[in-house]
Amino acid sequence: MARPRSEDKRNALLAAAIEVFAEDGINAPTARIAKVAGVAEGTLFTYFSNKDELLNHLYLEIKRELREAMLSTYPRAADIKQRARHVWRTYVDWGLVNVDKRKVVAQLVVSDRITEDTRTVASAGFADFHSMLQESMAKGQLREHPPTYTGAILVALAETTMDFMLKEPDAAEQYRTAGFEAFWRAVASG
Repeated sequence: MARPRSEDKRNALLAAAIEVFAEDGINAPTARIAKVAGVAEGTLFTYFSNKDELLNHLYLEIKRELREAMLSTYPRAADIKQRARHVWRTYVDWGLVNVDKRKVVAQLVVSDRITEDTRTVASAGFADFHSMLQESMAKGQLREHPPTYTGAILVALAETTMDFMLKEPDAAEQYRTAGFEAFWRAVASG
């Protein structure tokens, strides 16, 4: 008879995967993840049928957490610049606290082990942000870049900003402001 699954063990495996992948990359062995989680390697496969399933699940979990951080207090009625600043601020705040998750998601984003279905599900969670971009382009407030390109600009500038904020905490707010202004100049019309 199969053992019942434990939410605590599942969460320990995900936390261990984040730690191991942040340190060693996503090609790290599952045995190391199980060891860090304090379970037998076979236990990992009780929760995830294979490593690719683990990677896809982890990608969705991190994206879900990021989405909640960025959009749970999203000011839908604010003007475009205020909404963009909110997305920027909450993304940067999340990234400063979740350094290992940032490292892992950066690897997963470029991994061919993440399925198109997983990418579609993760992207759908950011529909409010994509709608804001499309609405703002239609009104001429933003340059007519594909939303994925605008999002990539945001991520690249935010990642650079976070790295500098972590290296030079005394200048953190200066970097946060400068990073947003660079993003805004890159995407705003006129």
